[in-house]
Amino acid sequence: MTNGATWRGHVTHLHRASGAGVAMEARDALELIAGQGIVGDRYKDGIGFYSDRPEEGRQITLFEQEALDALKRDHGIDFAPHEHRRNVTTAGVPLTHLVGRRFRIGAAVVEATRLSVPCQRLVDLTGKKVFKPLINRSGLNCRILVGGTIRPGDAVEPA
Repeated sequence: MTNGATWRGHVTHLHRASGAGVAMEARDALELIAGQGIVGDRYKDGIGFYSDRPEEGRQITLFEQEALDALKRDHGIDFAPHEHRRNVTTAGVPLTHLVGRRFRIGAAVVEATRLSVPCQRLVDLTGKKVFKPLINRSGLNCRILVGGTIRPGDAVEPA
């Protein structure tokens, strides 16, 4: 394990979208391509909402189940895993502490590049007032170092 980290979580949900603003589709598996992104996802194909602002570190995005639970508990907002528009929902993974670190998702290895930030577009697409509640809890952007197929239930742990 890296830096003595002892956490271990898992994947709860997987999603991708084929274009900007289209509904996220739940998937039983995602195929990650090192240095490129997720097969069939808008950002790998260069047709995401922010694709005009290329970012190597946005090849795969993650979001904590715990943040969804906090939205419900603390703000009374039901927010489903597909609504956060990130690719991977995790449980038991300290995403906000992983910037600059490498970790495994199943057989794949990713490196966290930066925290995601909430945006007005998310509010516009869902009609839910999640902008302020998701500040510092809006997920994690990563680049893919080692590709592979990931599935719900896969372990997420330090590389």
